[in-house]
Amino acid sequence: MSAALQAALGAVAPLDAEERAALEVLKGFAARLERPFARDQWPAHFTGSALVVSPATAQVCLVHHAKLGRWLQPGGHAESGDGGDLQATALREAREETGLEVRLAPGAPWPFDVDAHHIPARKTEPEHQHLDVRALLVTAAPQALRYDPGESLGAKWLSFDEALALSDEHSLSRLLRKARAQLRL
Repeated sequence: MSAALQAALGAVAPLDAEERAALEVLKGFAARLERPFARDQWPAHFTGSALVVSPATAQVCLVHHAKLGRWLQPGGHAESGDGGDLQATALREAREETGLEVRLAPGAPWPFDVDAHHIPARKTEPEHQHLDVRALLVTAAPQALRYDPGESLGAKWLSFDEALALSDEHSLSRLLRKARAQLRL
């Protein structure tokens, strides 16, 4: 396991039993995966994602994931340019998927949240797990939001209540609640 990944996972303070269980899954895979950041590492690989918040408008940005057909936080696979740094992955993915200039939320822990979720089989990939390490990011220019059709089907700003109503999974709801509490919005 890389020292940076080990340090990141060791810093996580799980909020609930589901996040605690996810953290144990992530730690277990981190200890045994030969290439934890490689997209073709089966049965699981690490990903980075981020909840992007505009403190000025008290809104969160969700993107419409093309392959899953759901509104989620921006995120994705690590790339070689990220150097095995999932914080860099989360920042890059958020910028690519929203067009926003983002930075880590002041005072927010890194990682902010973790999750392990199932990805169904596709034409070129077997079913597997994404071991998601999540950041809390902020932007000072929410009006610059734009999405890349190559990345998603859309991106939009939502109030926390709207995002919570749209969320169909506990881990995203937890991420939203944690962000709202962290930023006191």
